[in-house]
Amino acid sequence: MKKSTLYAAWGGMFVLCAGLGFLQEPKGAARAALTVISLLFFCPPALLLWQACGEGDRRTAAIVRNLSALSLGMTAVLVIVNILSAFGSDALGLFLHGMLTIVSAPMLCSGYWALSLFLWACLLIASLAFLRKR
Repeated sequence: MKKSTLYAAWGGMFVLCAGLGFLQEPKGAARAALTVISLLFFCPPALLLWQACGEGDRRTAAIVRNLSALSLGMTAVLVIVNILSAFGSDALGLFLHGMLTIVSAPMLCSGYWALSLFLWACLLIASLAFLRKR
């Protein structure tokens, strides 16, 4: 599959997950569907990384690495800031939660935070391992 197609699919999945992350407490089949969608979010970057490893493409692997590290780092910062803002105003809390929803789109879309963080970490570790070999 072409890299441009995979990048476009990844971007589209990001927008979809970010939008669906704003749904309030889905139940039953809707929650299962959101979990599947958030898992599908990780397919394009995994395919990009797999292709990069096969072709020796360090640039693509570095992009996956950088985006994974950025997502994990910003998620950690925003979770901490969200917790620290618990005694702040409601507007601040809503703003920070909205930022977290956008930055960590698949995490809040699925509702299973550890699953999304684990998959981001898998992408990060796999890209680091490939970049260290070469």
